[in-house]
Amino acid sequence: MHPTLFLTSRGERHQQNARAAAPREIEITMRRDPARDEILRLLPAMEFLISERAGVIDAEMIAAGRNLKLIQRLGAQTWDIDLDAARRAHIPVCYMPVQTCAMVAEHLVMQMLMTAKRARALMHIVADAGEWGTPQLCTEDYFAYNWSHRENIRGISNSTVGILGFGEIGAELARRLCAFDCTVIYNKRARLPAHAEAHLEIEWVTQDELARRSDFVCSLLPLFPETAQSLNAKFFAAMKPGSIFAHCGAGAVVDENALIAALRSGHLAGAALDTFTYEPMRADDPLLALARDPMRNLFLTPHIAAGTPIPGEIPRARDYANIVAVLRGDALKYRVA
Repeated sequence: MHPTLFLTSRGERHQQNARAAAPREIEITMRRDPARDEILRLLPAMEFLISERAGVIDAEMIAAGRNLKLIQRLGAQTWDIDLDAARRAHIPVCYMPVQTCAMVAEHLVMQMLMTAKRARALMHIVADAGEWGTPQLCTEDYFAYNWSHRENIRGISNSTVGILGFGEIGAELARRLCAFDCTVIYNKRARLPAHAEAHLEIEWVTQDELARRSDFVCSLLPLFPETAQSLNAKFFAAMKPGSIFAHCGAGAVVDENALIAALRSGHLAGAALDTFTYEPMRADDPLLALARDPMRNLFLTPHIAAGTPIPGEIPRARDYANIVAVLRGDALKYRVA
């Protein structure tokens, strides 16, 4: 058996999935947000170190892991790993992109586009086949642009996008927003170092400033006692008039009644949510009542932003691909040191 220390900040359900995917020859020691002293105590006996998404791995830890054959970061961010110390110790460091994080980032882009372009209303207008005048054959010189006389249809290019709760998904989202020439600002409890901000072309701001400046607020907040219902009436009132709220974070961080009020008043131009306070949603949920009117510009999806498993694929098996490569003497993927 090959002892492996697996560091994560995620809950028991995710930990169970990670354990279930581990190869038989790997003995997992799983720790959630352990103290530094505990990590230093455990490392000397380990052959592999897995760090999920984030967490400082400094020179002292690398020195303590004198038997390490690989440091594996799950995710694409390696700014908090001392790569120079790993090189000096001749310990390979690899990252592994998390496909579900990329999927959630794509979902957020879709949410932004759906609401900015009022796609639900436009679909309803076409499907409803209203009387808009006598149809004519479209030619080079004739076409009925905007025959339904819609207003406030916009895009996301050159917008300011604020990301609340910036982790692996936030980084994936920021990379995608570069293609739209967006200004990306973010807020999280522990600010990223300057070189990471420069690499991702993002700017840290307070939550109040983020609400005030953003054309789109993308929430990725996790659920902690201090974040529960924290996106409330005060927060939505602080958002820029006419802005849009997109949410793929923990459902219970949003005061849904306050969001409904902000939409009904017209203060917010639209909202899109993939997660909710109660799941599955109740038939009498006020959000559903509002969403049934396509003109309200509220786009809801059933907690599916991360996609669905590929048939025949073992969830999270990729977490261990480089460890298996070390054991077999194969080439490593995504090596950075």
